[in-house]
Amino acid sequence: MQSLLAEDTREVPAPLREESYEFLGSADIDKERYYSAEFHRLEVDRMWRKVWQLACREEDIPEPGDYHVYDLADMSLIVVRTAAGEIKAFHNSCLHRGTRLCDDAGRVNQLRCPFHGFTWSLEGDLTDVPGRWDFPHVDDAEFALPQARTGVWAGFVFVNPDPDSAPLSDYLGDLEQHLAPFRLQDRYKAVHVAKVIDCNWKVGMEAFLESYHVIATHPQLLEYLGDANTQYDVYTRSDGLPGFNRMITPQATTSPHLEPLEPQDVLDAMFRDFLPEGVGAFEVPEGQSARPIVAAAMRDELAKNTGADLSGTSDSEIVDAIQYFMFPNMVPWAGIGAPLTYRFRPYGNDPDRCIFDIMLLIPLPPGVPKPQATPIHWLGPDEDYSAAPELGGLCAVFNQDLSNMPQVQRGLRSMTKPGVTLANYQEVRIRQFHQDLDRYIAGDH
Repeated sequence: MQSLLAEDTREVPAPLREESYEFLGSADIDKERYYSAEFHRLEVDRMWRKVWQLACREEDIPEPGDYHVYDLADMSLIVVRTAAGEIKAFHNSCLHRGTRLCDDAGRVNQLRCPFHGFTWSLEGDLTDVPGRWDFPHVDDAEFALPQARTGVWAGFVFVNPDPDSAPLSDYLGDLEQHLAPFRLQDRYKAVHVAKVIDCNWKVGMEAFLESYHVIATHPQLLEYLGDANTQYDVYTRSDGLPGFNRMITPQATTSPHLEPLEPQDVLDAMFRDFLPEGVGAFEVPEGQSARPIVAAAMRDELAKNTGADLSGTSDSEIVDAIQYFMFPNMVPWAGIGAPLTYRFRPYGNDPDRCIFDIMLLIPLPPGVPKPQATPIHWLGPDEDYSAAPELGGLCAVFNQDLSNMPQVQRGLRSMTKPGVTLANYQEVRIRQFHQDLDRYIAGDH
């Protein structure tokens, strides 16, 4: 990977020139943590209630009164833009008799219980109690809506139910500097597809933390994706907070699992999936590789479609899969060519199901205000990703991944071996994730 970056036609962002691998052990991971109801409860009580987690984007709630409901297990938070423009997150439960106050997303000028009409302002203050004479024991200050902590980074809105948690900036650590060159805050959420998957949230997430599965799951990509040349980096911390990690998978280069293809064949194979009109329209000059030609063509196409100035954007940001991971469940991609962000979370209290969110964050020209984010497109239980054409050529790839995840969940329950075995290098990101999770389960946070 580093040899390819050294040949880039543009300056490569400094974080991509780093390498940070360390051996984190080779012990098996207990299989029961993927399906045990008891372990799920430990995760909720000791991790989800104490950790910073992605709730939405700023452009999901751009105006006062805009709200977005974030659900996870038993938790439900109303993330709302107040009249003063602040972002607050209120626990989604009426303090009278517990009725859920809001669902999904929308715009309101107050938070009113649909059952009996108890009402709060956007700042969480109690403003109306129908039949107030019958509640002399209700103190307005004590009946303010309970809040979770909120924070904003790179355009993402985070919540943390723990009032004593470290600030978001401390939690992010060096990840903030790593992703700063990619200016995710200047993008807007143009696509958001969500689906309930029949697997544990960790099974789903781990399917996207390595490129090791490409040879068996996505063989059609091998002509232009260097799966086995993926660089894996882990960044651990000594202060007890979770680290982060990433992988950089090169594209516009043949997989080492195949005999090397001619550069023109590599170009045509990649354009087949990403730029069909480019097949036959571009030639790789004698003695050159496909990467700079593919990058130049895709750079021009992306600039035309987005209006963004990409003239100084490196080839790597255009063609490679540059994927970071923020504990516990956020997977942002740094590049422009595949501007993805994934999120995985439990579906209710069912350890055998999860919600998989796929977002596309598109760059904007300088000075152009962000449009309001596209609403979530929820896929039904009988729909695959072909029902979300807004994902373009990625639909086929996600459908291949979709075929694996429920099979993993079913197989774990029938597995006679007590744990899953991970590769030392290609699956090190999964191991780091479990080690950070273990610290929460042990009560170290």
